[in-house]
Amino acid sequence: MSGLLALLDDVAGIAKVAAASVDDVATGAVQASAKAAGAVIDDAAVTPKYVHGFEARRELPIIWRIARGSIFNKLVILLPVALALSAFLPQAIYPLLMLGGAYLCFEGAEKVVHAFSGQGPHDAGPDGSHDIGDPVHLEEQKVQGAVKTDFILSAEIMTIILSGIPEGGGFWMEAATLAAAGLLITFVVYGSVALIVKMDDIGLWLAQVGRLGLTRSLGRGIVKGMPKLMWLLTVVGTAAMIWVGGSIIVHGLGELGWHGPEHFIHDNAVAVAGMVSERYHGAAEWIATATMDGVLGLALGVILIPVGTKLIAPAWRAVFGGKKAAGH
Repeated sequence: MSGLLALLDDVAGIAKVAAASVDDVATGAVQASAKAAGAVIDDAAVTPKYVHGFEARRELPIIWRIARGSIFNKLVILLPVALALSAFLPQAIYPLLMLGGAYLCFEGAEKVVHAFSGQGPHDAGPDGSHDIGDPVHLEEQKVQGAVKTDFILSAEIMTIILSGIPEGGGFWMEAATLAAAGLLITFVVYGSVALIVKMDDIGLWLAQVGRLGLTRSLGRGIVKGMPKLMWLLTVVGTAAMIWVGGSIIVHGLGELGWHGPEHFIHDNAVAVAGMVSERYHGAAEWIATATMDGVLGLALGVILIPVGTKLIAPAWRAVFGGKKAAGH
């Protein structure tokens, strides 16, 4: 009997430790995710533009496909890579992030060039992509583009989360916290995106079945306002890609030892903040920093457009496109 009681006592102790570990993982995931809030907002702003222009019935399936790709990015690719790099090759993290930042600058700058050249989102790009004649092919391209962009933003998010996890928790605690935070962020981002892109349907439903005149008016206002909101999100998403890409490059250069761009942007942002009331110093400095990061990102992206479209894209299609075609 005493042996059974001792066993039960041991089981209770193990259960307490397990419960505490789960609580630590949940708490750590929330706290670490909060530090990546800026990148999460960028991710949520970028994604709706990939759904813009498709039939309403395809919106949620497209979002679900992108969300699944995001989960795969975070848990299957980035989680083990982040843990391995953190443990064995931490000096490689920033160069890899800078490559991702350069890709964001390239894609954002390409969208800006399209806008100023009068091309629509479904018109042929510089590399001959965006074939509007085949909606299925176009959807596949959009999903692949969204998942690639998500990969870069997810890499940034996971790196920020990893840096925000307290030391001393052990490998498995670190891995569990990183995985939980990644899933939490994916749910928040793509849940928000799904709600945004379906708001016009919600507005239409309110306008048709609302019992009160105020409800019906609200529904009509939502329907009328959603195209403008979607356009705004497309603009914000493109700007966010350029800004985040530029900030990754600037920060990465500083981590690699070249502090010139970082100091230049910081000093000028502080100078701008000094021109306004002390009450708004923080906001003015942040806006100035983001603007200069964005200008640098746009300039880099414009430089990379011919490199990406004339060299990298054809080489990529030659290597992987041929295999795909052979498979068919």
